Amino acid sequence: MQLGLIGLGKMGGNMRERVRRAGHTVIGYDRNPEVSDVKSLAELVEKLDAPRHVWVMVPAGTATQGVIDELKDLLSEGDTVIDGGNSRWTDDEKHAAELGIKGIGFVDAGVSGGVWGLQNGYALMVGGDKEHVERLKPVFDALKPEGPYGYVHAGRVGAGHFSKMVHNGIEYAMMQAYAEGWELLEKVKSVDNVREVFRSWQEGTVIRSWLLDLAVNALDEDQHLENLRGYAEDSGEGRWTVEAAIDNAVPLPAITASLFARFASRQDDSPQMKMVAALRNQFGGHAVEKKD
Repeated sequence: MQLGLIGLGKMGGNMRERVRRAGHTVIGYDRNPEVSDVKSLAELVEKLDAPRHVWVMVPAGTATQGVIDELKDLLSEGDTVIDGGNSRWTDDEKHAAELGIKGIGFVDAGVSGGVWGLQNGYALMVGGDKEHVERLKPVFDALKPEGPYGYVHAGRVGAGHFSKMVHNGIEYAMMQAYAEGWELLEKVKSVDNVREVFRSWQEGTVIRSWLLDLAVNALDEDQHLENLRGYAEDSGEGRWTVEAAIDNAVPLPAITASLFARFASRQDDSPQMKMVAALRNQFGGHAVEKKD
């Protein structure tokens, strides 16, 4: 099938390649002409056969809204827009309503996989009407990992991004736990090879995970994380998770504490945040701050 893909950054570019490898046609647009297949959104839409399917992979908020506004004027009844960025689920409801006035379908897709997605596939959490989701199944099948898992139609519009938001909240807490354990091991005099302790956990323990594997990768590159500043950004989804918990009276002590720990990293050179920063760089290619 044909797919238009807007936003060819670290994830979008790899997604274009993975879908193409599955035998589908992907026409990509990016503001960077060196990676773009077309010169404008109008040209992208023009090159797609109806009914068109256009996947948006740009930053949440103003950037996504701007693309939605343009597509609303360029697309026609029966076409479908997929927002695969990290938009807030409440924005999905707004975008679905705006596009729905013209008969344009809307699907929100929470996408996890980071810079490793091209190789390993992407976990997809999708929200939207069944008719729109089923139409896009060949693309979802191309993007997901091989095997029976890695894709879910989570519910109505907004469910995909809400699920991805909770996923990221859990991720915050898991990274914080690894970071706290790493700092404690580094602190005591009796343990003199923290990196190999982490490596020993990779097999046979209940805390083994891909994040643990990435922590070992980071320690192989910089055994004591001495070249990193103890500073870690938050993407916004951790905050949204805590806000949703408050709205629904659901206690999230671990996730909330991990979010506040990132705020603490803005105040000093936190050893724990060195590990969190290293992990974010490993799985998502997020920028790290080097020491001067």
